[in-house]
Amino acid sequence: MVSSVFHSPLATRAKDVAILQDEATGAVKALQATIPAETQPGYDWNDLLMAFLPPVLGLLLLVLIWSMVSMATAGSIPTPIDTAKQAIDIFSDPFYRKGPNDQGVGWNVLASLQRVALGFGLAAVVGIPAGFVIGRFEFMSRMFNPLISLMRPVSPLAWLPIGLLVFKGAHPAAIWTIFICSIWPMIINTAVGVQRVPQDYMNVARVLNLSEWKIVTKILFPSVLPYMLTGVRLAVGTAWLVIVAAEMLTGGVGIGFWVWDEWNNLNVKNIIIAIFIIGIVGLMLEYALIKIASAFTYEEVKS
Repeated sequence: MVSSVFHSPLATRAKDVAILQDEATGAVKALQATIPAETQPGYDWNDLLMAFLPPVLGLLLLVLIWSMVSMATAGSIPTPIDTAKQAIDIFSDPFYRKGPNDQGVGWNVLASLQRVALGFGLAAVVGIPAGFVIGRFEFMSRMFNPLISLMRPVSPLAWLPIGLLVFKGAHPAAIWTIFICSIWPMIINTAVGVQRVPQDYMNVARVLNLSEWKIVTKILFPSVLPYMLTGVRLAVGTAWLVIVAAEMLTGGVGIGFWVWDEWNNLNVKNIIIAIFIIGIVGLMLEYALIKIASAFTYEEVKS
């Protein structure tokens, strides 16, 4: 009886304290919700600084080295300031036309992208289905693996004379070169993705007596999609690299031809500007495909 008399008030007091703590915690959370995210305490400025400071320092280092090289070559390499002034003049009217061989840099970039799109599109139409077949059937894998291993290391520009001989034109020859250099990453990555599909999935498909079309569309394609997009990303990067070199050799309209034409005119400023344009366009293509690929990737949930 004595125990109940002394412990009952203590228990009541402890319960009241717990209730007050819960109410205080709820009030603090409600107050934090009304404060804008950028003004809440604990904002990590270090992450923001690390996101912007290293790239800026890298660009400043590039400009510094560029200026030193310009001084060391006694002006043979133009300074960053002179190149920037020339870039402003070029981009003030990038889509002018003064003849078939005198067009703005915008038309040259679009012409190169058109060739890349055609060659890459044809490679995707052929390479992705071929990768599914090679990865799905062991006989086809054993049949084509030696051919792929033989042809993949060949320099893409080595195929350009074959294109000129067969197609009798510079434009289709450049597209052929893009096609032959883009097809290997898509075939290989798609085939690897098919071969890495868990065997349990295929066993279930066999038990359910699924048709080959349903196996491809319902099991293989969703599982292989991340591998396939990786192959597409690698293929686009390779295609953009190759088209510049191919256009230097074939001529016509294109960013590669524009670089070569400016070299013949000894206009080094425009050559440097073209290098930056090529890099920026390649970076944009890479970034876009990475974003597309990340939308179809997933992380396994660890138990």
